[in-house]
Amino acid sequence: MERPDDRRASALRFATELVAWVATPWALWSYSWPLAVLSVMVLIGLPTVFSTPGDKVNVLVAVPGWATILLVLLQLVAAVVSAWIVMPAWAAVLVSLLVASTLVTEVPRWRWLLVGG
Repeated sequence: MERPDDRRASALRFATELVAWVATPWALWSYSWPLAVLSVMVLIGLPTVFSTPGDKVNVLVAVPGWATILLVLLQLVAAVVSAWIVMPAWAAVLVSLLVASTLVTEVPRWRWLLVGG
């Protein structure tokens, strides 16, 4: 199976990741600054280190496609939950719509990842 064109999905995924990277530590800071710092390390570090061969050019630690999907889902959940905690409702709604759009556009890539890339 050939890798699907995921330029639109990549752009939406990146926008969602940015929200998660900013909003999650912001949401956690009032509870625990070490937890806030750890959240950034997890949200940025795990996808950097663990990736599926063929999905990224440089793979540090190879993982199966389902693991990459779980890492993306972690980012999406973090973005939505954190947005509803720290942002005004109108902004959290926009983030939720962004995440929904990301989910829809990710489906072809996720199918490809699940069949082995």
